[in-house]
Formats: sequence, structure tokens, C-alpha cells
Amino acid sequence: MNNSATDPIPQNQIHDDTQAYENALDYLYSFINFEAKKQDRYMASKLDHTRPRRLLEALGTPYTHYPSIHIAGTKGKGSTAAMCAYTLRAAGYTVGLYTSPHLQDFRERIRILTPDDGDGRISKPHFVQQINKIRALEAQFPDITWFEILTAIAFLHFAEVGVDVAVVEVGLGGRLDATNVIIPLVSVITRLSLDHIELLGNTLSQIAYEKGGIIKPSIPVVTAHQEPDALAKLEEIAQERGCALTTVGLDWLYKGTAVPHHPSQQHLIIQQNPAPDLIPPSTQFELPLGGEHQLENATVALATLQHVQPHFPRLTLPVLQAGLASVKWPGRLDIIHAGDDQTPMLLVDCAHNPDAVHKLREALQHSFTYRQLWLIFGAPADKDVLHMLADLLPLANHTTVTTASHPRSATPAELAEMAAELGFVATAVPDMYTALTTTWQQAQPGDLICVTGSIVVVGDLLNQWESLQSQLLNDPVKQ
Repeated sequence: MNNSATDPIPQNQIHDDTQAYENALDYLYSFINFEAKKQDRYMASKLDHTRPRRLLEALGTPYTHYPSIHIAGTKGKGSTAAMCAYTLRAAGYTVGLYTSPHLQDFRERIRILTPDDGDGRISKPHFVQQINKIRALEAQFPDITWFEILTAIAFLHFAEVGVDVAVVEVGLGGRLDATNVIIPLVSVITRLSLDHIELLGNTLSQIAYEKGGIIKPSIPVVTAHQEPDALAKLEEIAQERGCALTTVGLDWLYKGTAVPHHPSQQHLIIQQNPAPDLIPPSTQFELPLGGEHQLENATVALATLQHVQPHFPRLTLPVLQAGLASVKWPGRLDIIHAGDDQTPMLLVDCAHNPDAVHKLREALQHSFTYRQLWLIFGAPADKDVLHMLADLLPLANHTTVTTASHPRSATPAELAEMAAELGFVATAVPDMYTALTTTWQQAQPGDLICVTGSIVVVGDLLNQWESLQSQLLNDPVKQ
């Protein structure tokens, strides 16, 4: 390549590059998108599971040009992927990171992390360049899906930049996912729960079967603690395929301690692991992500990195500690304004299903101190919104429901009606700007404003936060 992925775009090309990028995104969104449009079932009869491999073979099998780590799961897989990637970056490696969905900018999904760049999102010209290669092959692959195209873009980009390793998050499920062409150094399954049941199955065993589809013969597997039915299915798959299985909560034991006055930070202490030469018992790690679930995710990441350490010898204990301490994964128990003697604290969390909301509830009850809780909530209509609201509404002193620009979002009126069914009053407002500005004007110092319900709603706020922050912090009412 003549230019690196991080070269600045010449000023006279910015408009053209931006327009070409927007055109490329429009082209991509013209295909089936499981995030915005669901089929009646996620199964081989609805998907051609051979197509991603055939497409990538036509593009030169870019995924074979670098080693990889493959991560599936219901929750925590993005956080675990970020922990692995940032730690490998701290060791001096160039790391491809492929995750979904994005929080603020679509290009967050495809990133190249280097020791000098902790953001590394794909540039607009590189995105266009890769999509044009796939566009030229479109006629050969009828019914190709948007995620298959996006996965091919990521794998091509990683190969052309020449990453040392790729950390790849599954999009949906695992068995039929477009990422499942790779043969990784280690397969990872984060915590499983009932989500996307209309696509993946309505029992934990069925979901474990789909997620466990990423397990490859003789490739080691790391799993988070699972419910008995899910763990039994993963053990069955691993045994059938001759894979060594490492289970956090059994093979790895850990505990966490709070960081005083910093509810979005904590200490992780590894108590036991199967190969303590790298991480001795009682080793402590600083973790800049809050919530007890992140302790488990970090332990899964460490177990994963211990498996790949022979391939990446710069992963020493000090590097592992520095890497975890450097992790950035915005929107997860993320305090974006700490509050002071004139303003409330503002917390955002991307909890998007009942289990994630329950973890948020636990954090609100045990990790945060506040006078009153002001809840701003928005969620997709196809989620189990009633159970999510049932967990959060009893904690809130005031609730505002809103929406974001997304085809699956529930309307504020629908959310307010659900709240009423549960015996609570929620104020419905049309957008995030109105929700936050009106809540901010009413909240007092010592209060906590929590924005949650989906990654889309949180991303909507974060995209406006820079301008909103200036307006709210200079609000004469708060002075």
C-alpha cells in the first residue's frame, strides 16, 4: 500500500472522500441487515452458510494472512474483545479489532490499534476502496448480506495493513455467522443468556449450540461461567471436536475490590488459574470499567491471552496489567459527567436486554451514591422491554422515555404505556435532546441521571454530548 490506514486525508479530498464514503454506506445498507430487519429464523434454510467463505476466497482469503482470536457470546463479547485488543496493543503489536454494533461512528466496527493509536477506525477512503472490491463481485453472490460484506471489508483491511493479530467478535449467533470462516488461535464464549430467541432458540442449550458453532476441531476454548444447561452443551461440543476447554469460575477464580469514589473503576484479583507462571495467584489488575460483570469479562480476556501468549511473547505480566488498565470501551457504566456542587452526575450504559439491565440495577444499588435517580430510557421494540422496565423503574424517582432514529426503536408513547402497565408514570418526549435538557433542568446536585436501554439511544446522546455539554454546563438555572 502507498498510504497507511492512519495517513491524514488531504484537505482538497475531504469532501470527495466523505461523499464517496456516504455512497458506500448507502450501498451497504441496501442489503439485508439483521440489526435492523430480522428474518423469521436464523437457520441454514434462510442463510447460505457457504457464501462468506466463497466470497472471501474470491478476494484472496485475507483472513488466512494473520492469526486471530474469535469471540462469541450473548453479552460481554465486545468488552472482552476490547480488553484482548488493547492488551495486545500494549505489548507493541498491531491489532485488528472487529466489533459490532457501533456506538457513535460506523467506522468504529473496523479498527487497527497500534502502540501509537488507540482509536484506529478505518479511514473513509480505505472503507470505499474495500467495498468497491466487493461490489465488483456482487453479481457472483446473489442474496449476499450486509454483514457478509462488512466482514469481508474488515478482513481485507486487516490483511492489507498487515496486522499482527485480529480480534474478531461474532455478529449474531456463531454457527452461521459470516466471521466463522476463521480458524483462530483460541475460541471464546462469553456469558450466555436468552437474547435473540426468535433467531437463536428459546433455551440456553439451543443458544449454546449456536454460539458454540465457532468451536473448531483441536482449537482451545475459553468460556465464561455458564448456567448448567449452557455449559453442558459447550462441554459436549468441545469434547466432540477434541478441544481443551477452560472455564472461568472453575479453572480460573477471581474477585474484585472497589476503587473508592470511582464507581466506574475497580481492581481485579486473580486467585487461581491453571498456569500460574504468567499470572501468579493474588495478582492485581486495574480495570477502568465498572460492574461486577466486567470482572468476569476481564478474567475471560486474561485466560484468552494466556492461551495465545506463546505466539505473542511480549505479553508479560506487566504488559497484561498495563493493557487492561488502558482499555477504552465507552458507553458501559460510563460516567460522562461526574457532577459537582452545581450539577448532577450523568451516567450512560448500553444495557439492552433484561440480564444487562439487571447488572445495571445492581451497579446503581451498590456502586453509586446519589440523592435521586433520574432515568432516561429508550429501547428497540423487539426486546423484552417490559422486563427491562420492571427492573429499573422501582429504583427511579423520575422516568423519561424517548427514542432514537432507528427502524426498530419503540416509540415514547409505547414505552410510557408499558411503564403505566407496571404502575409507574413515565414522561414521553420525542428525542434525546429534549429528554436530557428537560431532565437536567430538574435534577439537582447530588442526583444521578442514567441514560440506558440500547446502544442506539446511548450513541445518540454521545453524538450530541459535546454541544449539549457546553449548553448544560453554562445553563444559568444551574449556576
